[in-house]
Amino acid sequence: MNPDDPDLVVVAASFDDAEAASAALTRSSDLRPTDQAVLRHHLSLPADRVGEAAALIAQDGYVLREVLPFDGGPVLAYALRAQVVTALECARERSRMASLATRLGGHALGWDVLQTR
Repeated sequence: MNPDDPDLVVVAASFDDAEAASAALTRSSDLRPTDQAVLRHHLSLPADRVGEAAALIAQDGYVLREVLPFDGGPVLAYALRAQVVTALECARERSRMASLATRLGGHALGWDVLQTR
């Protein structure tokens, strides 16, 4: 599955650190749990650390896409990876992205899951 496929739509999401991934995934009526999806993490990163973040997450099959260009503040970026999304995998990856963002001086804002229509 191509993370840049224009037919991808958001089928599940959570931007609440206190919400369990299982609750967010269960809440979705559009998620097809056995199908490939793109897990997308929303990150706010210092502009001078974006390259480092991209290199680190690439080791685990993620690609980093800058969403908002640098304007003197943090860069909004997406970390994307195609996979079958489970609650356990989603929770583990959310924790990893939060840790990565914090180490680089940024923040993990939330995540969503995209699938084709």
